[in-house]
Amino acid sequence: MKAILAAALLAGLPLTAWAQTDQDLRASATRTDSVLTYGQGYGLQRFSPLTQIDKQTVKRLVPAWAYSMDSSWGEEAQPMVKDGVIFVSNHDKTVAIDAVTGREIWKTPVEYPAEAGKMVCCNAQVSRGVALYDGKVIRNTLDGFVIALDQKTGKELWRTKFGDNKDGVALNGAPLVADGVVISGASGAEKGLRGYLAGFDAETGKQLWKHYTIPAPGEKGSETWPANSDIWKTGGGSAWLTGSYDPDLDLVFWGIGNPAPWNPLVRAGDNLFTDSMIAFHPKTGEWAWYYQTTPNDPFDYDGINALVLAEIPVNGTPTKVIIQANRSGIFYVVERATGKLVAANPYVKVTWTEGIDKNTGRPIPSDAFKRVLAGENVEIWPSGSGGTNWYPMSFSPQTGLAYVNTMNLGTTYQAIPAAQVPQLKVGGDFQQVKRTNIAPEIRGYLNAIDPLTGQSKWQIPFKSPNWSGTLVTASNIVFSGTMTGDFIAVDAQEGQVLWRFQTSSGIIAPPVTWEQDGKQMLAVLSGIGGVYSPARDPGIRNVPKGGSLWAFKLMEE
Repeated sequence: MKAILAAALLAGLPLTAWAQTDQDLRASATRTDSVLTYGQGYGLQRFSPLTQIDKQTVKRLVPAWAYSMDSSWGEEAQPMVKDGVIFVSNHDKTVAIDAVTGREIWKTPVEYPAEAGKMVCCNAQVSRGVALYDGKVIRNTLDGFVIALDQKTGKELWRTKFGDNKDGVALNGAPLVADGVVISGASGAEKGLRGYLAGFDAETGKQLWKHYTIPAPGEKGSETWPANSDIWKTGGGSAWLTGSYDPDLDLVFWGIGNPAPWNPLVRAGDNLFTDSMIAFHPKTGEWAWYYQTTPNDPFDYDGINALVLAEIPVNGTPTKVIIQANRSGIFYVVERATGKLVAANPYVKVTWTEGIDKNTGRPIPSDAFKRVLAGENVEIWPSGSGGTNWYPMSFSPQTGLAYVNTMNLGTTYQAIPAAQVPQLKVGGDFQQVKRTNIAPEIRGYLNAIDPLTGQSKWQIPFKSPNWSGTLVTASNIVFSGTMTGDFIAVDAQEGQVLWRFQTSSGIIAPPVTWEQDGKQMLAVLSGIGGVYSPARDPGIRNVPKGGSLWAFKLMEE
């Protein structure tokens, strides 16, 4: 204990209680001295009430320090901040760093068996972050464990097995703690997974519940899968991003991913509960409602994108909703308590559907979609990478706009005839469809989108798409990063770039902001990697690898 206290004193840490309560997490969206939850609040708005960095002062932003993450696999994690300490993860380590000096306080490696990396889809050996709760740093691992570390020392407190790599399971998302329950969702739709979510006691790590996203025969939704077939056993339905939580409704909202295999001709039907939003109670995992966005998805459109909680005027009435920039290119607004559709409109070029039927909530198949199901080679927008991808958007209750990095990519798509599909060894055999990417000169935009219409108030073009999340503040500034390594600040109302700084690699992670000793700071990970390949985009082919955490502050006048 003396050693711990001495380390804390040397690091300048306050000797106060480190434990977080459920009440702390519920108030995390309004707190300015910390970042306690993924999304800077249970609602995933990534909106900060801080205003020190504004349109006039932003030009004085300078690096405070940089810390090497000692990895070249790609850095996608959101940092957490508590009591002057930053907690951050990547695939093979968890680190605690002094927020003022950038000095390492502790580092706990994650030891993997040699075969673990091979089981991760698409070479995405990444971690998207940790959860903080009751003096613990809680994270997921690629080989299927949920572990809790002591916030002061990094010592492991408990470790619980979520699933096996041999079954297609990997964990790369950040866990969510809601009402004392740690909730994680499996990755692995392309690796033979039958997807599921599970809840664990935050104190002990004991599993409390487990809920599959692909129904077994006889269960609700099983009629939407082929009869007399075992395809449901490897049907996909990953839950690989972090959900949101409404404590008043006591509902967690989570996005469920694509069905497997990619070829729709061998899995006729809607394929519930893939490509869906689901709402459930954190203590039991009991589902309250679901809403499916892309039935019988051929294109890997997933549905995992951030489910952001907002209150917006609908026909003049303030309404509590979920908003989502879905990977399919449709911007959804649904009622939070019921999942009833409020609005659904394209926010990028969309050709797979003619629109969403407001009465049924179902997409209206376009001629292109029908031709795909007939086995023809068809041009489809957006591509399988989506109108946007995993990287989270932000929402400002002041402007009423969502700030989304989008992609301008299409694809030619053809499903191999069902009779020619070989017996699958894994659920998502990539060779069952033929795809060729369509990549215009401008491949991405940063957009300010009206949730109810899908229309952009403004957009900024980029030759390579941005895979960084966005952050918006009460001073009407949007922060984000580019894959060429620029950390940028943008006027949230007008769409003008106000400031930029070149980091050491590409940025594919979401930034955060907090107040440290009365001064607003920012932090973001830099380190290109993940799914989007430099080999297919000449604009980022020469961006150097290497992960690092950058912190920024205002230079004194």
